[in-house]
Amino acid sequence: MSHMAREAAEAPEAVARFLDRNARPLAELGRRLRAAPPPVVLTCARGSSDNAAGYFKYVTEILLGVPCASIGSSVVSVYNASLQAKGAVCITISQSGKSPDIVALQNAAKRAGAVTVALVNEADSPAAENADICLPLHAGAELSVAATKSFITSCAAGAAIVAHWLDRPALLDAVQQLPATLEKAARIEWPAFTSFAAQASSLYVLGRGPSLPIAAETALKLKETSAIHAEAYSVAEVMHGPWELMQDGFPVLAYAPDDAAFSLTQDAVTKMRQAGATVQVVGRGGLDYAAAGDPLLDPISMIQTAYLAIEKVAEAKGRDPDRPRLLKKVTETT
Repeated sequence: MSHMAREAAEAPEAVARFLDRNARPLAELGRRLRAAPPPVVLTCARGSSDNAAGYFKYVTEILLGVPCASIGSSVVSVYNASLQAKGAVCITISQSGKSPDIVALQNAAKRAGAVTVALVNEADSPAAENADICLPLHAGAELSVAATKSFITSCAAGAAIVAHWLDRPALLDAVQQLPATLEKAARIEWPAFTSFAAQASSLYVLGRGPSLPIAAETALKLKETSAIHAEAYSVAEVMHGPWELMQDGFPVLAYAPDDAAFSLTQDAVTKMRQAGATVQVVGRGGLDYAAAGDPLLDPISMIQTAYLAIEKVAEAKGRDPDRPRLLKKVTETT
């Protein structure tokens, strides 16, 4: 078994640890956010962590209506901009918590008057130590270059922050049930997707709302582990310029959780198939997934299943998912 497969399968336990060990600080953060609601939420992340920040963005904006934006770290680390962030909350998401540009952006947001919250896997890292509030991910060591359980835990952490901010019992319960949901998701297999993706040199991965960052993460992992040219798009955005590639046999994977965008995604899939594309759908009538207690949480369980399927894609292509040719585990940028 590869490290990637083993670590992806450990995600349910990692999420359970995060929720258990951070129960009190999550509740305190929720009370703080309700008492002094920020006008805007900033996120500070790169790579897979930025995809987790994208998931947090959609859940925050949908459920709370508070604008949430990813700030390019180079704005501070390279261009030396002074942020205007008084009253904001800045969420840093990082596996290592060490990248100089991420640390610089977090520190700049703090100096500008933002409350800084770090979601990091290394609790003794600069990002963790410099934050006003640190919620360690407790995902455990990851040996594979391809991050899996730390990404899933980061998404669950974002969902937990929003649930405590809202103090909505049904959502809080659904978050607490995520480890059990992920256990179910880890037992689901997508052999049709494995053979489909292993034969593709290029494909689209689509989503909408909270599933769009999951599509981005899926595309990233297909690049990292299998050297497949996978591009992620919104189901709406793909109807513009990228639509020109929709021709006979063009491969598409579409995430379609049973949320408010479901019928729109169904309509788009019908049009893609009429254009000649070969479309596999994760959702009702397509590839199976483990439904969470709230459809906005379903994308987290979808990526749990997808990671294990992607590992099989790499295997089918004769590649080592743990050791990509040009990548390393920690990338420190400025």
